Amino acid sequence: MRAKRFSLQAGDFLLDYSKNRITEKTISLLLDLAKAANLSQKIDDLFIGKSLNSTENRPALHTALRNRSKQAIYVNQNDIMPEVRSVLQKMQDFVEKIHQQTWLGATGKPIKHIVNVGIGGSHLGPLLTTSALSQNAITDLQFHFVSNIDGTHLNHVLQKIDPETTLFIISSKSFTTLETMTHAKTIRAWLEKKLNQTNLSNHFIAVTSAIEKANAFGISADAIFPLWEWVGGRFSVWSAIGLPLALMIGMPGFYEFLDGAYEMDQHFRHTDLRSNMPVILAMLGLWYINFFQTQSYAIIPYSDQLDFLRLYLQQLDMESNGKSTTHTGTTTQYHTAPIIWGEQGCNGQHAFYQLLHQGPYFIPVDFILVAEHPHPLEGHQDILIASALSQAKALMQGKPSTHLHKAFQGNRPSNILFMPKLTSRNLGALLALYEHKTFVQGVIWDINSFDQWGVELGKELLPQILLDFQTDNANPEHDPSTMHLIQHYKKMRNSSCEKL
Repeated sequence: MRAKRFSLQAGDFLLDYSKNRITEKTISLLLDLAKAANLSQKIDDLFIGKSLNSTENRPALHTALRNRSKQAIYVNQNDIMPEVRSVLQKMQDFVEKIHQQTWLGATGKPIKHIVNVGIGGSHLGPLLTTSALSQNAITDLQFHFVSNIDGTHLNHVLQKIDPETTLFIISSKSFTTLETMTHAKTIRAWLEKKLNQTNLSNHFIAVTSAIEKANAFGISADAIFPLWEWVGGRFSVWSAIGLPLALMIGMPGFYEFLDGAYEMDQHFRHTDLRSNMPVILAMLGLWYINFFQTQSYAIIPYSDQLDFLRLYLQQLDMESNGKSTTHTGTTTQYHTAPIIWGEQGCNGQHAFYQLLHQGPYFIPVDFILVAEHPHPLEGHQDILIASALSQAKALMQGKPSTHLHKAFQGNRPSNILFMPKLTSRNLGALLALYEHKTFVQGVIWDINSFDQWGVELGKELLPQILLDFQTDNANPEHDPSTMHLIQHYKKMRNSSCEKL
């Protein structure tokens, strides 16, 4: 039976990939490709801390953050696990102080609001996990997230919180991220004005590698949670970046989150490639990208709890593998990362599914299903799951018709990833599954999945444009279009100021 031949179990997850355009020979040849790329050795290299991030000469050891065994892991001949365990203990002590209301604000009131200030992985990881596991909350703390430099975003949050009872988590690996630090300075000025005092140490904590910069901002050592250079932002939710989740569900729940990821790590590291869920998912994606020239991949969870998953996976996949230069510095002659997009399933059915079924584009889909709802309403969950299965069936089978407008081509591939319940453990395993899928594809394409130089050029050009906003004449080295737009913005801005 095809469904049995092309399905896998890993922990609580069932992966049914029988609706793909594959045969046994397809899988065999794809795994031969993985073996030719020395994938098994690369997987070991990932876990033991080899410098897989070749352009920055550092390992990518996010897997160490969820390794709660007694195994030593070395970076530059130093065992990093005592530091990892120390930060987890510091997180636990801090969470207990907040929950027991012994960490008080400047006016002596306990903390009721947590505002996470970060961008990229420092934002998407906490946003996704707290949203997905909100039903597991053990406190009445209110969580808010600020990332976008658009002042509307921050103003919206400030209007909802009480300055006396709010703690701000400033998450920036370098503590120089422009958006994050601009927000932090604005927040500090807002607090000083609202509370009429400058000692605001109990209203800020920092998650950063730049301890001295956090100190200079006014954050005390006991409120600084360190990050390490071997943790990339999009892989950092397992670290103190995950503090919002720990504060919401407690450290026992956070440990379960780590343990779920660790269990997927062990599956990935020790399971034969033919039965290895991240490997199979990766090779199927590569099959369509490199042999069918697909440029788009849809992630569609039929679970409102996973509404932010597509955003998280966009960064994970597109920032990791959105590259066209190999480790050896040559230009790839093949496509790499696809465009990742999607939406919660039932909403998508009334939006973009028309394109999936009858559009000219060939778009593989991952359907992610959760059998049990934490707050079931009669009939709702059955309709939800039936909706997903019917759409997957329709994509596969299609429907012939003499009326071309009603004809469905079919043979459009999808994976079904099924879990019984969205627990802390299963969420951890799910995110680790996609991390490893992304890594495998990077290995096959011979690209570095752990740097992100593509985001740097725009950052480098920004300061000069910002400076030009404050001067009469723009830098003559700008191209004519940029010069024109700078002058246009200044004219509009000045006109608005004159009306005030």
